[in-house]
Amino acid sequence: MRQSRFTEAQIIGMIKEQEAGMPTAEVCRRHGLSPASFYKFKAKYGGMHCTAGYRVAMSRE
Repeated sequence: MRQSRFTEAQIIGMIKEQEAGMPTAEVCRRHGLSPASFYKFKAKYGGMHCTAGYRVAMSRE
């Protein structure tokens, strides 16, 4: 499986930027990803904190 360009912490940070009020298009433009990828990440990582993302990564290994 292909490895993501972004770490879980970066993805969670992007989601938090969008939830804080930044438009989705602006978040995507700043980080260089498509809106479809952003919403896929949001579905997977939305509502997590950085430590929760770390636990998910550790459970996969």
